[in-house]
Amino acid sequence: MIYGALASIVVAFHFVFIVFAALGGLIALRVRWIPWLHLPAAGWAAIVVLFGWICPLTPLENALRRAAGAEGYAGGFIDRYLVPVIYPAGLTREIQIGLGLALLALNLAVYAVVLRRRRRGARPDPPRSPASARTGPGATS
Repeated sequence: MIYGALASIVVAFHFVFIVFAALGGLIALRVRWIPWLHLPAAGWAAIVVLFGWICPLTPLENALRRAAGAEGYAGGFIDRYLVPVIYPAGLTREIQIGLGLALLALNLAVYAVVLRRRRRGARPDPPRSPASARTGPGATS
């Protein structure tokens, strides 16, 4: 029973990691330190997907399921709803590469916005005095 629970925890963590790798850059728009966590996660996810590697969480989950008596994916919220998202039916190598490229493109776009915002925040416009704000005809100096 404990191994089945641990396997479900691994699947949940796997799902959270996938979502974070795909969309964590959006958090970076608001939280300045997130890129330190997100960029390595997104890079790892992209490498695993693009090269067709197996994430180390997958063999860990399978070992835990075997230790639980090879219960498979029957039962529970995690098994019913999260497992099919992580391990979809019909996933081909071409789809996997497309997903990896989409992951890279999404994160490049998000981090372009993050960098633009940070550069703008790093070099604020100098404050203008009310007198200097008035220019043109009729302005007094």
